[in-house]
Amino acid sequence: MESEADEVLFEFAAMNFRLYKSGRVDHQPVLVPAGVNDDASGVASKDVVLDAGTSLSVRLFLPKLKLQDPSPSPSNKKLPVLVYFHGGGFIIGSAKSATYHSYVASLAAAAGVLAVSVDYRLAPDHPVPAAYDDCWAALLWASSAQDDDWLAAHGDASRVFVAGDSAGGNIVHNLLVKASSVSGSGTGSGTKIIEGAVLLHPFFVGSTAVEGESESAIAITAKMWAVACPDAAGGADDPWINPTAPGAAPALEGLGCERMLVCAAEEDWLAARDRAYYDAVASSAWPGSAAWLESEREGHVFFLFNPECERAKQLMERVVAFIAGA
Repeated sequence: MESEADEVLFEFAAMNFRLYKSGRVDHQPVLVPAGVNDDASGVASKDVVLDAGTSLSVRLFLPKLKLQDPSPSPSNKKLPVLVYFHGGGFIIGSAKSATYHSYVASLAAAAGVLAVSVDYRLAPDHPVPAAYDDCWAALLWASSAQDDDWLAAHGDASRVFVAGDSAGGNIVHNLLVKASSVSGSGTGSGTKIIEGAVLLHPFFVGSTAVEGESESAIAITAKMWAVACPDAAGGADDPWINPTAPGAAPALEGLGCERMLVCAAEEDWLAARDRAYYDAVASSAWPGSAAWLESEREGHVFFLFNPECERAKQLMERVVAFIAGA
């Protein structure tokens, strides 16, 4: 018989992922080297180690045309820098996985950006806030546009975007909070670092259901968060995972970016929580502009596993338009 410790708490078949009550994780990601499928995507890629001590690394994606014609002519101006944070509940996922390599390469090609995909530390071996610390360090590195030849030659440090799916969307929010606090006091002070933020099906939870949210949805996300951050103050109402926690979460009016796009999927268990987050941002005193997109009849991060479906293409088009300023 299966022991209590081996009881499955959560299973996500699309990612071959099982989380057990003991904290054990079953997951077999397919990793690919940088440079794979360059001809198909029209995007070159390479890996850069940022911290050998923590194994923090990033995978850069650059449209090949920039390498072929590096001249600084008006027709070949520098590209916006997009820093991407993968999902996986803070427990699984990698910038080097086939899934994220393919998606971020496609995004770099479609949006015409120099993308920096972050391979951050994962729980339970490295509980939160390790992921936030790594992603913040990577953001600062990417926004400097000085310590790498691709960034120095092709990255526009005045146009930095952040994006992420699921746990990566949660990371985006928490970096926006940090960007504001380290850039000085006052509303929107973090805009010196980040122009725009894209939250794709962000991973949030809370102890009390929001409108349209089921108790089972709370149970799923709370269990995953308990593994990712076992010492979280307030559990499911820790401000890291519940950005609208009463009396605990930082005020949303200080979010450190100029523009935001929040995306959800109608059949995702996170959809109601994502809508509540967007509504809270839009109704706050934050001076930026917030936009919302919900994909009908789709589930959590569907665009990663079925990128050629019509709604995935529509989502990509909306993200590309957002980065372009539309």
